[in-house]
Amino acid sequence: MKSAQELVASARNAFNNGKTKSREFREKQLQNLLRLVEENELEIMEVLADDLKKPKAEACLAEIAYLKNDVKGYLYSLKELMEPEYVEKPLPNVMDTVLIHPEPYGVCLIIGAWNYPIQLTLSPLTAAIAAGNCAVVKPSEVAPASAKLISKLLPKYLDNECYHVYNGGVAETTELLKQKFDYIFYTGSPEVGKIVYQAASKNLTPVTLELGGKCPVYLDDTVDVESAAARIVWGKFMNAGQTCIAPDYLICTKDVETKFVEAAKKKIKQYYGENVKKSPDYCRIINNNHAQRILKLIEGQNIAVGGDHDMSERYIEPTIITNAKPTDPIMQNEIFGPVLPIHTVKNAQEALQFVNSREKPLALYCFSNDKQIIDLFLNNTSSGNFLANDVVMHFSCETIPFGGVGNSGIGSYHGKFGFYTFSHKKGSMLRSINKMGEMMQGMRYPPYTENKLQTILTAIKKRPPIPGVKYLKSGIIFALGFMVAVGTNWLLLSKDKRGH
Repeated sequence: MKSAQELVASARNAFNNGKTKSREFREKQLQNLLRLVEENELEIMEVLADDLKKPKAEACLAEIAYLKNDVKGYLYSLKELMEPEYVEKPLPNVMDTVLIHPEPYGVCLIIGAWNYPIQLTLSPLTAAIAAGNCAVVKPSEVAPASAKLISKLLPKYLDNECYHVYNGGVAETTELLKQKFDYIFYTGSPEVGKIVYQAASKNLTPVTLELGGKCPVYLDDTVDVESAAARIVWGKFMNAGQTCIAPDYLICTKDVETKFVEAAKKKIKQYYGENVKKSPDYCRIINNNHAQRILKLIEGQNIAVGGDHDMSERYIEPTIITNAKPTDPIMQNEIFGPVLPIHTVKNAQEALQFVNSREKPLALYCFSNDKQIIDLFLNNTSSGNFLANDVVMHFSCETIPFGGVGNSGIGSYHGKFGFYTFSHKKGSMLRSINKMGEMMQGMRYPPYTENKLQTILTAIKKRPPIPGVKYLKSGIIFALGFMVAVGTNWLLLSKDKRGH
């Protein structure tokens, strides 16, 4: 494997030569990335099973199908995304071309995560390619089989000068972060995110940090508890709870807690059978260290459902905790495992206060058939995303941005928002130079006079928009502006000649 410095140098040379900037090149690389996924679906499922015992359905839906749709989305919209955005023009700029031009940052570093090791590594890369960047990809060493597959496949399908894979652990990541990148995209924990952010600051490198946090779920008595439990249990125990937007804890009244626990027991049995350990649809914890961490969080808690485990298989049973106190470690740290603590409150207002007393979550979920309650949480909390009456499903909606706020992250992506993340929006103004234009521009040159100043102030004065009219034809605006400027100039010059 080449050194980090060599890989960055290779990518930077390719970018500086303009290799990635044409639409044809970007589309070709995206098509190749799509082929990578389509031609290796079986092997992708095998490594996901090796790393996480991920069932076929979860591997197909959350990783393979998601990636294919992600790539296709950019292929279908790339021409439109690459086009400059023409914007409204104030009066002094009526004869100018004013636009926002999306340009690639350059060489990007993409650090993937282990919980969805294929999707969370290749999806940011997809956006980076669409935006015209080169990239160095660092898969998570915590999912070794997936990392090995990525390092094997990417060089076979993507341009070897522009896109590189750098494998390794903490030492290799540290070495990568010493290099000068033009953009860094990291998915992982807030603790490591702070390290990445600090490293990026040395070169003033912009970042996207897709982090996590404790995603709360509020559940009230206006909804059907059976239906709510079906959705919450699925979202919580999918991938054995190792999902950054999984429900981390439930907030409800004591009465709702009792009903939910009974409903959740039924759903767990319905999804995974009498013996969850033997279910082909239930994942495993990624490694022993993470399993031990999760078990330590359970110690001393009131276990209402589950609690069984087998370290030889990295198995932890779907577990529900009741009477969880805010000061308990399980309510302080992100669980990232198949354990759902329940914190009881008296009402929605108390739940709202509890949520707002903590770090801003990556996602906030509210189950209620009362619109006022939904609006209460939507309008009076801050979170990366908000979802009413379901969990996790907002992730697959590419028309809204996905990302955190505060401790849960910086920046967002998915769909066009991923393209914008990896693009610098360069504000541009294209002007012509000729005698007529210079006559109008001459008012800004010294020597300054009061008449010149007043003319300029009149021209640049902000005015309310004309009702029902968003854009006016440039010719009409120019004619009006030219008449105002020339008329004002004539009056002022006449005034000067009269000695006034």
